[in-house]
Amino acid sequence: MDASSRAALESVARQYFDLVAKGDVATLRQDSIPSVAADFGGIEAAIKDHQESFAGATVTARPVFLLQAEGKEALERAEFLCGVFGKSGQTANSAVFVIPNLPPGTYGAVILDVAAKVPSTLSFVLQKVGDAWRLAGFYARPSQVAGHDGKWFWDRAREFKAKGQNRNAWFYYLEARDLLAPVPVMSTMATDKIYDESQPLQPADLPSSGSTVDLAAGGKTYKLTSAFPVGAGGDLDLVVKYAAANVSNTNQTYQENVAVINALVGKYPELRDGFTAIIARAVEPSGKDYGTMVAVKEIK
Repeated sequence: MDASSRAALESVARQYFDLVAKGDVATLRQDSIPSVAADFGGIEAAIKDHQESFAGATVTARPVFLLQAEGKEALERAEFLCGVFGKSGQTANSAVFVIPNLPPGTYGAVILDVAAKVPSTLSFVLQKVGDAWRLAGFYARPSQVAGHDGKWFWDRAREFKAKGQNRNAWFYYLEARDLLAPVPVMSTMATDKIYDESQPLQPADLPSSGSTVDLAAGGKTYKLTSAFPVGAGGDLDLVVKYAAANVSNTNQTYQENVAVINALVGKYPELRDGFTAIIARAVEPSGKDYGTMVAVKEIK
């Protein structure tokens, strides 16, 4: 892109970062495209969550991307190949964006590295409306979890894989990819490599990609619906969700949660090496849930 477009996109992104750091939700909503302004609740919540961390922080802009969606109708799957690609695919400075249901227009993607107490990225998707760039997408994400970055989790995933602890490796690959992808619709050479390395390890005996699995625990069978790592301070925990008819009896649900945790670690003892605690969450059809956390060292 030309230098003036690049400078304009970066300048607007920095202005929007300042608004986020000040908690100026009203101005950001006013500067958004209509569809985003009409459904601003998620962005407003994210701004409030990050305002304290971002206040006074410095930012560094990564290379800016300019995306041109042509035609007259929204693209069901808009794919943009940005930068130079080699015979094996992406290179160190390339990126791929895949955006569903994208209306025609000119867009920019700006990723800011935020030097805050918890290192983060703040990414904006901007759409050109007339001569102005308007907010069309907002992504605030940590670039570290439990005190470690994506490269650290990638290295640990490879170590677990070498030891045959494929479930731990799978979850650490997931964390690595999440940390190295500041925008969910963006992939890079690093995230492509992580995907290629991790796919053969996707566990068939744990829930993933929308699948469910059954787990026998305490004389009952529980349907596990999802499992994923989560950072808590300096710890990395594993969250396991399962389907429950009702969670109103918290004493009973607590016992069932503990039974699920014990059965899970009993069946997959390698989890002791990968996580500080296991969190079981019983989830009703309504979405209401009840969770219990047990430190791995306390699991018998």
